[in-house]
Amino acid sequence: MILNIIFILAGFVMLVKGGDWLIDGATSIAQRAKLSPMVIGITILGFGTSMPELFVSLQAALANSPGLSIGNIVGSNIANIALILGATAAITPCSSSTKTLKVDMPVMIAACLLLTAIGMTGTISRIAGITAVLAIIFYTAWEIKRSRHNIAQKGTQEPVETKKNMQTWKAATLCVFSLALMVTGANILIHGASDIARTIGETLGTSPEDIERIIGLTIVAVGTSLPELSASVMAARKGQTDMAVGNIIGSVIFNILCGIGLSAAICPITNSDRGFLIDYLLMGALALLLWIFMRSKHTLDRWEGFFLLAVYLIYLAYTLTGG
Repeated sequence: MILNIIFILAGFVMLVKGGDWLIDGATSIAQRAKLSPMVIGITILGFGTSMPELFVSLQAALANSPGLSIGNIVGSNIANIALILGATAAITPCSSSTKTLKVDMPVMIAACLLLTAIGMTGTISRIAGITAVLAIIFYTAWEIKRSRHNIAQKGTQEPVETKKNMQTWKAATLCVFSLALMVTGANILIHGASDIARTIGETLGTSPEDIERIIGLTIVAVGTSLPELSASVMAARKGQTDMAVGNIIGSVIFNILCGIGLSAAICPITNSDRGFLIDYLLMGALALLLWIFMRSKHTLDRWEGFFLLAVYLIYLAYTLTGG
């Protein structure tokens, strides 16, 4: 038990420091590559911090654990919107651009609804997986091209604060190292937390299937979302709230289209467990609620952040009590 607590604390420290360095590297790349902070948030931060979800889902699908594979992605997306973006907005209001509200958020909502529709059939086929992977490749290329075109038309780039103007190769190296540090920290934290949860579950007489589902939706989901939490909070603290929002939007889209998509492309996912119905519906509802909150003022206020946090706490209680 003591060793697991040490793992949790060590993982937390690695996540915080990795998130700090990642923001410095990403903002430097944004300046040199002539990309907006929002696009950097969606691509480098959003996709990069979602690597833990991708690895966990791939491993779970190959190990014939569809409940853990789907639970990880759905649970992570719920945590990304309600817990992480909620916590970030509670610290400081988060703003977004008109383009994000008109394009990126609808893409996120569509991805959530698509996963819900396909997932409820019980099978995510290889064709569906390949289609999803092609969609994320197209979306990423379009985002980068659009951002560069807009900046070229304006003739200026959104100001980005950095501690120092790093060379591109140094900034890229810092990003890769930071992501590796965050993934390692998340894995260490998940290991410690999962062992503690299994011990408690076995003591209480919980069935192995329920333990897998609960761990996938809570500990693994939150644990693999810790890089997003670290990156988003650090971005907000450095005044890059649009990058924080982009990080979450990109993570949700990447989790679904690449996380589930690549897993299904390699090994079709069959899951007859209908227990995910509430989780699917909540994921889609949160994505839609986020768009509603931000569409009028282009800002997620503190009270809205606290509301999202409250929703997550209620969901967590529901899941842990066997809902």
